[in-house]
Amino acid sequence: MKQEKLPTPLRGIVPPMVTPLLSNDALDVNGLEKLIEHILGGGVHGLFILGTTGEAPNLSYHLRHELVKRTCEQVAGRVPVLVGITDTVVSESLRLANTAAEAGAAAVVSAPPYYFTPSQDELVHYYKHLADRLPLPLFLYNMPSHTKVSFAPATVKAIAKHPNVVGLKDSSGNTVYFQLMCNALKDNPDFSLLIGPEEVTAEAVLMGGHGGVNGGANLFPQLYVDLYEAALTKDFELIGTLQNHVLEISSHLYTVSSCGTSYLKGVKAALSVLGICSDFMAEPHQSYQAEEKLKIRGYLKEIKSNMQGQYQSTVNL
Repeated sequence: MKQEKLPTPLRGIVPPMVTPLLSNDALDVNGLEKLIEHILGGGVHGLFILGTTGEAPNLSYHLRHELVKRTCEQVAGRVPVLVGITDTVVSESLRLANTAAEAGAAAVVSAPPYYFTPSQDELVHYYKHLADRLPLPLFLYNMPSHTKVSFAPATVKAIAKHPNVVGLKDSSGNTVYFQLMCNALKDNPDFSLLIGPEEVTAEAVLMGGHGGVNGGANLFPQLYVDLYEAALTKDFELIGTLQNHVLEISSHLYTVSSCGTSYLKGVKAALSVLGICSDFMAEPHQSYQAEEKLKIRGYLKEIKSNMQGQYQSTVNL
């Protein structure tokens, strides 16, 4: 299987892909193919599967391995594929990492094992030992809202000394933390610092970050690529215009309900409305019903109208 070489540092927009499902243990294969082509068509710089947006903790191991194989086969080396291997069982993380390597993925991504909260010293020991055994480069994944622990900047700096640890995705939403991380890693120019929350992607790039892992890029990938490039060139007028589109997406599509998965339900419902893939959510979560989907459709019409012909889907709403 062709494997895309991982740039060091990895830069740009690396969408965290949703996992199109037909049921709790069946992929929406046609939807997966359409979604991958839709995202890659926006000029993104990589693809991240089996993260939070991919519902990884709620997917069976069989499904996770199948998704890795199918995704890598279709991407076929056009961009680097990053595979989430977060788990409470290290042997399962390693098994999935081996599948990823065999399929042609470029790197793996790991958030701290959840449920029991590790100390900072335990994180250093765990990730150095994990990196020793991985067949692919490793990105750390800071997701304190879900794992109950945040990587301290000193912890990341210590782990980053391992030659197989190549970057960090920060989804804390704390831009002060991200700036501290940029400062802590300033002497390691090959280490990639990527931001999760799309509302602050431009800000993160301006302060020295390398790009964004933005859920909205499932829907409008070129928008986020253009925002990243505008931040690189410090085109503040264009940043302002594109930032308004990004904020409109997050403030409307991600807030239809007040549940903890409102963001993900909104992205999946919007993809369904656009005719790209199924919006089935893995249990225990449920996809939006007709009333919520009608709101999503209305918001999509409004968003696309405000884009004035840019970033338009070919699907009529």
